[in-house]
Amino acid sequence: MRWRLLLLLLLELTARAMPLSITFSARLVHRFADEIKPVRIPTGDWPDRRSLRYYQMLLADDILRRKIKLGGSRFQLLFPTHGSKTLSLGNDFGWLHYTWIDIGTPSTSFLVALDAGSDLLWIPCDCVQCAPLSSSYYSNLDRDLNEYSPSRSLSSKHLSCSHHLCDNGSNCKSSQQQCPYMVSYLSDNTSSSGLLVEDILHLQSGGGLSNSSVQAPVVLGCGMKQSGGYLDGVAPDGLLGLGPGESSVPSFLAKSGLIHNSFSLCFNEDDSGRMFFGDQGPTIQQSTPFLPLDGLYSTYIVGVESSCIGNTCLKMTSFKAQVDSGTSFTFLPGHAYGAIAEQFDQQVNGSRSSFEGSPWEYCYVPSSQELPKVPSLTLMFQQNNSFVVYNPVFVFYGNEGVIGFCLAIQPTEGDMGTIGQNFMTGYRLVFDRENKKLAWSRSNCQDLSLGKRMPLSPNETSPNPLPSDEQQRTNGHAVAPAVAGRAPLKSSAALSRMISSCWVYWHCYLFLLFQLVSASY
Repeated sequence: MRWRLLLLLLLELTARAMPLSITFSARLVHRFADEIKPVRIPTGDWPDRRSLRYYQMLLADDILRRKIKLGGSRFQLLFPTHGSKTLSLGNDFGWLHYTWIDIGTPSTSFLVALDAGSDLLWIPCDCVQCAPLSSSYYSNLDRDLNEYSPSRSLSSKHLSCSHHLCDNGSNCKSSQQQCPYMVSYLSDNTSSSGLLVEDILHLQSGGGLSNSSVQAPVVLGCGMKQSGGYLDGVAPDGLLGLGPGESSVPSFLAKSGLIHNSFSLCFNEDDSGRMFFGDQGPTIQQSTPFLPLDGLYSTYIVGVESSCIGNTCLKMTSFKAQVDSGTSFTFLPGHAYGAIAEQFDQQVNGSRSSFEGSPWEYCYVPSSQELPKVPSLTLMFQQNNSFVVYNPVFVFYGNEGVIGFCLAIQPTEGDMGTIGQNFMTGYRLVFDRENKKLAWSRSNCQDLSLGKRMPLSPNETSPNPLPSDEQQRTNGHAVAPAVAGRAPLKSSAALSRMISSCWVYWHCYLFLLFQLVSASY
């Protein structure tokens, strides 16, 4: 009997002495699982599963996790404090797109025109000769426009003539004198002049659910005296230069390390739009390189290799063009204009006509009171990239519908054209200054945000003004985070230590076991 007891003891010791692999497990529980609800509810709201709030909360945590993982996001998307939205106010404001911006301390709002063809941001200031600022002068405004004064802004600083951005420093009597400026534009006798100052441009950066404010120092023109079109409805409250020069707002933001050196403009057919500083566009987009002018990238110039009307591609229609949001319509060199207009005339369904006051040569009367299908205009770039203008026309409406339309292109002298705002409609255009290229993708501009339209008064802000691809962009597949629940331990640390210390003697136990079994028989 004793040997049986000894045998059982040796069997148990042998089992314990044998090398064992130990596996620890923990059950994973989703952060919004029902069993976590009693813990989380006292400290925050609890979204319904698969509701909009549910996905917004997951996304906010994902963005936070990415910032922690990357040590903080160096670059961000920025937009004016009143939102990313832009608007066009029609003929009263020269058919340009505008946005509200805030400048100074305390901040003052200005409705500025967006101009990719120039650099300086200027606003009416201590006016000697400025456009009317009363809303009664304009049919589309519901509030008066503002006038800036450096003396009323606590954050303003004079820019001296010794500053490297003072182009007119040679005209100063001393290096400490305040720097004067004068900018002349392509339109006849159109200019702005005054003094350069430094002040704060108020912006926002968005993370999907909440926005944080950014105060960016910029150099701007205190526009005391305007002339030409700037006294006749075009940019009465200032102009935001978006060009590649050092004095443009995108240049200041990029140099400060706040954004990637790029920005995007998106103009929709309903006269709304979007603007983002630092936007590099979606993953899938077409592009073409910017071309230097006299060896310098002083403006945004692209090279068109050929042009097509409908399915007919035309020979000898290559040209260079400046991409300029500050120009309402499009101008092409004579040789390209002639070939494109003649081919359009052959394909369009309408009777050739003319309209009093129309600046365009190729105009038509439709057979009905609806706009007929018009042939598209395609600009071909390097590597077979194409930019399609689906409706290259300007439409005239009467009381009962469409009364006529014109090919919205004009000829220009020389070999340099201008791609104006009318050709940009329907696209998200990315001015990638960092990589010196223009990129584009089709967009209705509403998929960039939840907003609907730009307010006439700067009182509304978009709750979620980031492009959808920026809200969701990650370095891999998006996976909903989980919370690890605590599982009970089934083995003690002492038992683990015992097993690890004695397993080397297991062959001794086996030898004794063999001897006992042999003796029993």
